[in-house]
Amino acid sequence: MKHLSILLPEGQVNLMKIVGSRELFEVANYYYTSIGREPLFKIQFVGCTERHDFISGFLSIQPEAYFKDIEKTDLIIIPAIDDALEEVINENQELIDWITKQYKEGAQIASLCTGAFLLAATGLLNKKLCTTHWWAADMFQKMFPKVKLVPEKIITDEKGIYTSAGSFSSFNLLLHIIEKHYGRETAIACAKGLELDMDRNSQSPFIVFSGQKEHADEEIKNAQEFIENNVGEKISVESLAMKFAIGKRNFERRFKKATHNTPVEYIQRVKVEAAKKRLEISRKTVTEVMYEVGYSDTKAFRTVFKKIAGLSPVEYRIKYNKEAVV
Repeated sequence: MKHLSILLPEGQVNLMKIVGSRELFEVANYYYTSIGREPLFKIQFVGCTERHDFISGFLSIQPEAYFKDIEKTDLIIIPAIDDALEEVINENQELIDWITKQYKEGAQIASLCTGAFLLAATGLLNKKLCTTHWWAADMFQKMFPKVKLVPEKIITDEKGIYTSAGSFSSFNLLLHIIEKHYGRETAIACAKGLELDMDRNSQSPFIVFSGQKEHADEEIKNAQEFIENNVGEKISVESLAMKFAIGKRNFERRFKKATHNTPVEYIQRVKVEAAKKRLEISRKTVTEVMYEVGYSDTKAFRTVFKKIAGLSPVEYRIKYNKEAVV
């Protein structure tokens, strides 16, 4: 029987991800026994202390094993971290070393949501694809520039290392891992039994773009604010560089360094975010919204919108504006 370690790191971690992970693998084991096979994983909560408290001590989990006592495990699940990301990393240096050692000895590692921060601190994600909750993407990129972050993805799977996007997307990753170990039939049985939606592959429709302004380049911040305050205008990189008296190439370089987007990408994201909000709350047609955010070419607007939002403007409106559909 393989061994599954569901970690309870020091610090504030997400109880739902911990309990949900166990529930899914318990269901997978139960289904396996129902078809005459032996359970595949021995599942354990693996902690750093004798008890892990949640919700200010109102709930607690007693670990079934201490990570230092486990010589070998086959699969490690790192739950989401709720806050104080850097503190949690600092508090778990010994656990981070243990995770690294287990991976080098053949264990697979899966991080759920912001658990990617703890996984990235091992260095195992360097030059590999990774996703996390979209709201934490900017912070993650700054802390771990060597990791290939793909925040639009629901899951990543590379060389025995898995990561998931935010919140309930974690269950999509768990189903993916169950399918790899138990087979498609078991994964479908788990999804049906727990009423989970399988095979989602993008968190783009859920991303809210608020601009990346946690940097010290004041001229670029001013350029960002100008873009956001003139969403209905056609703005070019040349006109922006001229307005702020910066050479075009230097402006592009500074903008990308500060925001992790090129100026063109940033303009597109601001316009699409404005379009999304209009499509959510108004009865305006897609064409009217298109003109309001500074586009006049229907094909170009649809292409950019779908690339960023993951859905076409019409699909997005149907999904998020019930009143307009009625």
